[in-house]
Amino acid sequence: MNDFLPFALLVLSVIIASFSQILLKKSALKEHKSILFEYLNPYVIVGYGMTFTSMVLSVLAYSMVEYKNGPLIESLGFVIVMLLSFFFFGEKLTKKKLVGSLLIVGGIVIFYL
Repeated sequence: MNDFLPFALLVLSVIIASFSQILLKKSALKEHKSILFEYLNPYVIVGYGMTFTSMVLSVLAYSMVEYKNGPLIESLGFVIVMLLSFFFFGEKLTKKKLVGSLLIVGGIVIFYL
């Protein structure tokens, strides 16, 4: 089996999960008419749907790859969420966030060398 496919599925899963977190945060920042609408609005429904899709892709990918590779790819989610938060919410990219992200990416690169 092609070794690229499981890694592509894992990365796609992480990207989908990251966008899901952005949608859920967007919903949390809004004022809702009632507690029911906090949970039954398009952002939340689509966000949880994306989370479920991400889970299915991860399970599929884990069936084709060694388990030690999964958490490494999953850690990219921290970097992706940081970047998406910068673009969608205007959150600041502090030195600590950038150093942390570089350490995550550096750790992944070192592991695969």
